[in-house]
Amino acid sequence: MVETVIHGGTVVGPADSFEGDVAIDGEKIVAVGDSESMPDADRTIDATDALVMPGVVDPHVHIDDMFSFDSYESATKAAALGGTTTYIDFGWQAWTGEMSPWDEDGTLLEGIERKQAKAEDAVVDYGLHAAITREDPAVLDEIEAVVDAGVPSIKLFTAYEIGLQNGFMDRVFGVLADLDAFAVLHTEEATICDDRTAQFQADGKGDSEWYPQSRPDYAEAIAADAAVHMAMEAGCRYYGIHTSCRKSADVLARYRDQYGEELVRAETCTHYTTLEESIYGELRNLPMIAPPIRTADDIEAMFDHLGDETLDVVSTDHCGYTKESKQVANWWDSKFGANALQTNLPVFHDEAVNNRGFSYPFLVRVLSRNPARIFGLSEKGTLDPGTDADVVVFDPNETYTITAEENASEADFSIYEGREVTGRVKQTFVRGELVADDGEIVAENGHGQFCRRESTDWSF
Repeated sequence: MVETVIHGGTVVGPADSFEGDVAIDGEKIVAVGDSESMPDADRTIDATDALVMPGVVDPHVHIDDMFSFDSYESATKAAALGGTTTYIDFGWQAWTGEMSPWDEDGTLLEGIERKQAKAEDAVVDYGLHAAITREDPAVLDEIEAVVDAGVPSIKLFTAYEIGLQNGFMDRVFGVLADLDAFAVLHTEEATICDDRTAQFQADGKGDSEWYPQSRPDYAEAIAADAAVHMAMEAGCRYYGIHTSCRKSADVLARYRDQYGEELVRAETCTHYTTLEESIYGELRNLPMIAPPIRTADDIEAMFDHLGDETLDVVSTDHCGYTKESKQVANWWDSKFGANALQTNLPVFHDEAVNNRGFSYPFLVRVLSRNPARIFGLSEKGTLDPGTDADVVVFDPNETYTITAEENASEADFSIYEGREVTGRVKQTFVRGELVADDGEIVAENGHGQFCRRESTDWSF
């Protein structure tokens, strides 16, 4: 006897799909196969005409800090409703500056502990990256303790007041290589973006339609080229986040071809696969995201690189902001970022599978299997027996219209407002617990746990 059997659905893995059942007992998947092979269960979930997939693993979100108004309660509820069972947020090295909420500098370990303390009400599981924000040599000695704390991925910026110069990044790459940890990079060439912004400010070009030109695609590509080149010289594994354009994706593909998947991995985000820069004329500052949403050709490039597996992951870069924080006179005064945890799976499924003919196993690879393996979440992103029972029951045929009125996030808008999609999350399980059922949160706050991660082999 087991606790739960999900019966009669199409079970989807990274390589294939088949009609079958999934059995859950406690926090683990205990069997996957045909109905006749399943044990008896206390509860049976009818998944007829639905897909049964591993929960989404989102390795790039911003929660409860200067980049998001969401709490762990609101963000994880949005995640659960959208089929995300694990996400990775950021523990920030405190710094002082215009962007900072802190009055004094701090350490990476303090940033990790600060986020863990905020996560008591989480309903899905979470991990953390550690984000370096200052060129303080002391941080180089701290990284080993960070890795030992279950955080083997270190985020570096090349832009904003927290951007690092190449010389210091080069030192970080060397330390990470020695520890078999890896770097997660936001790459935009800061002097180009800052100079363009200053020009637009001087010329009074505050309308949101000017925004994409302030952070051009070649600025992203230039910075990515320099950063990944340094990482490869150091023998440091490199993960490129929120790849938005053909030029940058081509750079990463070139280094991946030269050095292999075991050293170079990368993601794009759902908005870079579904939206064009004309959205700035339609929604003004609401889709203000960095790097910017770009052109139709860049959308095609994202799918080209996802298709040939030189981009590995589709994330959200979720930021829970409100209209009030976005609807300002000049785009440079707007908060940067948009919410997407609740809509990510339905929107990407509709575009990739329904509109472009990609397979369901492809969906599982880029949303679940690949991020879990890259980021050392061996219990996640899979339906293999013995692993965590993080499962999504997804109706691929239900059509509905996205509206922010359904948001669990603190965000009161959606950049997909009014978009009709086909495919909807019906149930979400996190370690065997039903946390979301037919659009409602049914789990108690606090079910979510911190996931300690280890560096893993990227050859898969």
